[in-house]
Amino acid sequence: MKLITWNIQWGRGIDLKVDLARIARSARAIADFDVLCLQEVAVNFPALAGSRGENQVEELSRALPGYSAHYGIATDVDDGHEHRSRFCNLIFTRLPVIQVFRHLLPWPADPKVPSMQRIAIEVVVQAPWGPLRVTTTHLEYYSAMQRMAQVEALRCLHEEACGHAAFPRSPGDPGEPFAALPRPASAILTGDFNFKPESDEYRRLTAAPDGGASRLVDAWQLVHHAKPHPPTAGVHEDSWAKPPYCCDFIFVTEDLASRVCAVSVDMQTQASDHQPVLMELTD
Repeated sequence: MKLITWNIQWGRGIDLKVDLARIARSARAIADFDVLCLQEVAVNFPALAGSRGENQVEELSRALPGYSAHYGIATDVDDGHEHRSRFCNLIFTRLPVIQVFRHLLPWPADPKVPSMQRIAIEVVVQAPWGPLRVTTTHLEYYSAMQRMAQVEALRCLHEEACGHAAFPRSPGDPGEPFAALPRPASAILTGDFNFKPESDEYRRLTAAPDGGASRLVDAWQLVHHAKPHPPTAGVHEDSWAKPPYCCDFIFVTEDLASRVCAVSVDMQTQASDHQPVLMELTD
């Protein structure tokens, strides 16, 4: 099983052009992926630099036939012309999808800095070895207080899912909303976390959870041990990431640790201001 996570900056490359077909081509060139987790995907946001206001979910879906698309919308506003402008995270997968959850993350008031609503989209897929939760998110950049609150929420969501796995509901009737579907403890958490490997937020996310849930571990460290994370932001431009640093991660539950066989960062592509991260797991 191969998974890529990538903040695509609404398809805007280092050349300042928005090109969603290039994003799809670049992802396919990295790997024949089973799951693609994207952050910063826009629908009808012409004010974003280089954008025409295109429906990026539709454009990416056309470029990725054979994959189902699952959009987690955090920003949903009136564009002033009787349409909606939407922004956030998107998961493509060719694995069977059992169910999907969209979790709005905390957004406590912090008037000193700009900020936006954030979301984590969770897709329960049928992996080759069994049900698996795949969640992607994009945490707040400007506010450390909001970012830590979002980390705490991700921990709570993980502990909640582990509780469902340990104490499953009564089956209910198939096809009804009360039907009990798998929400396993086994999980992958990906995205642009806007924190560094040495940060308090990183340490908190990977700390032992409360209530006996499975701990989240950094997939990079499982493969590369003490080798530092390569930078994933600001590699090809002199911009906000000075110097370039790592803020894009893949975390897995401990039961998946033995399956993680490769983790790499594509340092070549210039299709975004972030670099994509690839993880491979054995069946």
